[in-house]
Order: sequence, then C-alpha cells, then structure tokens
Amino acid sequence: MAGLIYSLCAITALLCATLLLRSYGNSGYRLLFWSGLSFLGLASSNIILVADKLIFTDVDLLPLRLLVTLIAMMLMLYGLIWESE
Repeated sequence: MAGLIYSLCAITALLCATLLLRSYGNSGYRLLFWSGLSFLGLASSNIILVADKLIFTDVDLLPLRLLVTLIAMMLMLYGLIWESE
C-alpha cells in the first residue's frame, strides 16, 4: 500500500511539472519555468523514495533524496526571488 502512495505522489509531481512547463512554453512567463523545474526535482525525489523503500531496501538513499529536494527548493526560491515582474 505504501508503494502505491509513493508512486501516486511521484506521478502527481511529474504531472504538475509537465503542466507548468507546457504552460511556460505557451506564455513565456519565467516563474512557470522555475516552478516546472522545481516540480521535476520533486518528482525525482519521489522516484528516489520509491526506489529507496521498495527496490534498494539494503541501501539508504536518504542523503540523495534530501539533496535532490534541496536543489528543487532552491530552484523554486530562485524563481520566486529573481523572476518577479
């Protein structure tokens, strides 16, 4: 059951990233670009979570997950600070 929830979270984040980046392609609004990249990072973090909990049970991937999440949040923060109009 936990694997299903982890997978649904990864799919949701990937869908959000796809919609944000597609909207950026249509409008050119830069905050959508940075938000889309951030959600790609969060989707990657969720995929690593699925791999950590279900596939690689003997290896701890927590530091990698935290690093990917930190980079994703830094991308969002950069977009919010520097891309204001």
